Amino acid sequence: PLPGSGSDPARAHRKFSCPACGAEATWDPTRQELVCGYCGNRSPAQEQLEAAAEGGAIREHDLLAMLHNLPADRQGWQEQRTEVRCQHCDAISVFDPARVGQRCDFCGAAALVPYEEVEAILRPESLLPLKVGEAAVRESMRRWYATRWFAPGSLARHALTDTLHGIYLPYWTFDAHVAADWQAESGYHYYVTEHYTDAQGRRQTRRARRTRWESSRGSLRHFFDDSLVAGSRGVKPKLLAAVEPFPTADLVPYNTGYLAGWTVERYQIDLDAAATRARERMTRELHALCARQVPGDTHRNLRVHADWSGQTFKHILVPVWLLTYDHHHKSYQVVVNGSTGRIAGDRPYSVWKILGAILAVLAFAGILTLIASRR
Repeated sequence: PLPGSGSDPARAHRKFSCPACGAEATWDPTRQELVCGYCGNRSPAQEQLEAAAEGGAIREHDLLAMLHNLPADRQGWQEQRTEVRCQHCDAISVFDPARVGQRCDFCGAAALVPYEEVEAILRPESLLPLKVGEAAVRESMRRWYATRWFAPGSLARHALTDTLHGIYLPYWTFDAHVAADWQAESGYHYYVTEHYTDAQGRRQTRRARRTRWESSRGSLRHFFDDSLVAGSRGVKPKLLAAVEPFPTADLVPYNTGYLAGWTVERYQIDLDAAATRARERMTRELHALCARQVPGDTHRNLRVHADWSGQTFKHILVPVWLLTYDHHHKSYQVVVNGSTGRIAGDRPYSVWKILGAILAVLAFAGILTLIASRR
């Protein structure tokens, strides 16, 4: 989607045209340039991107204020966009009206139906440019498949990269300051000598560990910076978690040039739900930080009282390369971080290879047993 600034209709509908032939240009992550898909002419990207940028530095927004009142100038895509929902995986894809979607970029299904917005959405104001090119991703996937033990041989031979898609995913980032006071019981280990009777009725001695418990308390101050929560439903959460983090220090103000020619997923995990997930994650991390402060060898009954402030958020777009394939009627995904190149994926297992490995281990154990018996 190309949401634009919301204040200038001409910029909201801005296209990146080739200066040589007038055809629409596409962002090339390898060259970091806008490239004409018709004549191949490369355009100096910087001037066009600066002209299209929404302007200013990356902004943080007050979370509580936004949850209570969504500003009108932050709503909607601000231009004509085509949105379709996949009836198989429920992902909502957003792309240029000139494009005709044949299959879902997330699961490969052909069950696409038009999607109409039922509520106002927040526009992204910043993004991470796609940096890892398609050729490098294909080679990375081939290597990844080749090193998967017990995968069917066909996967390693073909690497299944024909259905590779570059996609921008919706993410939320959350910041928060926290002042926490904690109380716990600190445990200090010590050892004593104890006497016991063994199974043969003989008196024995041994060293036994005991724990002395003492009350302890403390406090800490911490700043959570850019805690990430995915707004995607098209990509499996465990795979996204495996390719994180995304380098949010490299965020740039939103502009249409970086998205030219690429599909974007509309978020389906809204700000309220994402903020709840972020708070739960921060709370777990906070308890871990407090636990590390508790003196002694161990602890129990940790209680934390936290005062949260300065809670802000951003809605951003991050790039991934996504491969979806079916094997024996089951869907699998492989995801590559479009900024760092980190890869994670699902894969099937070959029953025959697993059985062969088990038989090989049993045979080796049998040989060792035979050698030992002869000795």
